[in-house]
Amino acid sequence: MEYQDIIANYGDTPGGIIQAFHAVQKKFSYLPEDAIVEAAKVFKIPVADAYGVATFYSMFSIKARGQNVIRICESAPCHIHGAAEVVAALERELGVPMGESTGDGLFALEFTECVGQCQATPVITINGKPYFDVTPAKIPAILAGYR
Repeated sequence: MEYQDIIANYGDTPGGIIQAFHAVQKKFSYLPEDAIVEAAKVFKIPVADAYGVATFYSMFSIKARGQNVIRICESAPCHIHGAAEVVAALERELGVPMGESTGDGLFALEFTECVGQCQATPVITINGKPYFDVTPAKIPAILAGYR
């Protein structure tokens, strides 16, 4: 299914552009420029407004990225409990710095704000699934499930 079909499925849904963008991103791991333009047509809004939606929400990316999006919380509780060491372990294991994707297109590393799980810090999410009390030693096993 191409992005045109995905977006068309939400055309009659009030506020459906967000749902459409979620569905497109689930398939492509990001929002291609043509998909944003198509959404503007389908939802009858200016292209600038469609870009505004695509760039306002941190869960959307307009930049091509890896299929499995790994986000690490950079809030104070996670930082205090070792997030920097987890970041270093992720970068080492995947061979890319934060903000980048692996060459095989399998993983993307991103920072995020609080994910609301401060009782179990540091926290990472992979495609929205949270992992709690993460340590550098746990990284290889966590990633193995996505390889």
